Amino acid sequence: MRQLSKQRLTISRLAVLCLSLCAVFYLVAPSFAQTSRNFLAMYVTDPLSGSAIEGMDPVSYFTEPEPLMGKSDYEFSWKGVSWFFATEANKEVFRAAPEAYVPQFGGYGLAGLARGYLSNGNPRIYYVYNRRLYLFYSAGNREAFLLEKAAMVNFAFDNWLELRDQLARQ
Repeated sequence: MRQLSKQRLTISRLAVLCLSLCAVFYLVAPSFAQTSRNFLAMYVTDPLSGSAIEGMDPVSYFTEPEPLMGKSDYEFSWKGVSWFFATEANKEVFRAAPEAYVPQFGGYGLAGLARGYLSNGNPRIYYVYNRRLYLFYSAGNREAFLLEKAAMVNFAFDNWLELRDQLARQ
């Protein structure tokens, strides 16, 4: 009888241990899976190529009169997203300081964010303000921005904090 009680106790302890490990895995595993998806959700990407800003060279927004189309020969992956560059030099400049060249708010439209919703920014409708790249859904949105730049950026930043968290949970 005593031996049977020891076996039951051992089996019940093992069962509790297994259930505990399963519970921990159930709670922690989704956060690991979310980590890689969070980066992707934070940047607007082309649904076909997976590239950011439709393959435009992010450095060229700051160095050229008009942004240049990037080339697949000069691809660089940053935060799980492909970024294309017109030249090897631009790729190396980006690699050294990517945060200085990526579009603000992950490439979502600034005016939409200022109004409290997400809309994909168009890489061909942009404005560089205070050494930061902002994309817009439409030319009309960009024109509205030009009337009150600082206020719109502040509203967008306040809304981005909440909307970014929603993206991370998707």
